[in-house]
Amino acid sequence: MLRESACTFVAVLALTSVGAASPLVFSGSQGNLAASVVFEVVDFSNLRITLINTSSADVAVPSEVLTAVFFNLPGDPILTPTSALVGPGGTVLFGSAAPGGVVGGEWAYAMGLSGAPGGARQGVSSVGLGLFGPHDLFPGVNLAGPDSPDGLQYGITSAGDDPTLGNQAVTGHFPLIRNSVIFTLSGLPEGFSLSGISNVTFQYGTDLAEPSFSIHTPEPGSVVLALIGFALLFGGTLRRKLSRGTR
Repeated sequence: MLRESACTFVAVLALTSVGAASPLVFSGSQGNLAASVVFEVVDFSNLRITLINTSSADVAVPSEVLTAVFFNLPGDPILTPTSALVGPGGTVLFGSAAPGGVVGGEWAYAMGLSGAPGGARQGVSSVGLGLFGPHDLFPGVNLAGPDSPDGLQYGITSAGDDPTLGNQAVTGHFPLIRNSVIFTLSGLPEGFSLSGISNVTFQYGTDLAEPSFSIHTPEPGSVVLALIGFALLFGGTLRRKLSRGTR
């Protein structure tokens, strides 16, 4: 069910963009690690980025917590971080979000990066990695730890995580988000095209030496359409179950 929820969430995001520019989805896996990132243009000048830990495996150690995504945007536009929210249906384990699901005080966006994985120039991260500082944070209160992107707190645990299993860091020592966060950046220039996004890398843990993997090709449009179909099918099944339950 958790894995289905993750897939449904991506599909619902895709549905919101029907009739506008299609979302661009990068998905991949490496061993037990799996993640997706969805890029969308909303309200013409905002870039919405949804980062999802889609793994069905349990998270047992910090190096299995998704903490950052790196990418290149065409034209290197100067963007402003405006919000970071726990995704629909998501929860904060061992902690809480600010009202409205705001977790901006724990996540940062930076551009003009040097030394990021894959040569990426932009990134969103809940940890410093020697690349992000307090001036890069999204709006929001500091929910845990220092007033800077630092440590494992508010990283994204997997869709299949059992929060009772694993070492201390992933079973209560740090707040963790299951299993998605939505980021909004403002200031896209007129004519910005999602198709030029490249050099996408998913980063885990709290150090660049920890696991990461890169995705060089976005999902084909047929995959996005399949996700939309899955959402419609899942929604219909859920409505039928609810209907039977009220009889």
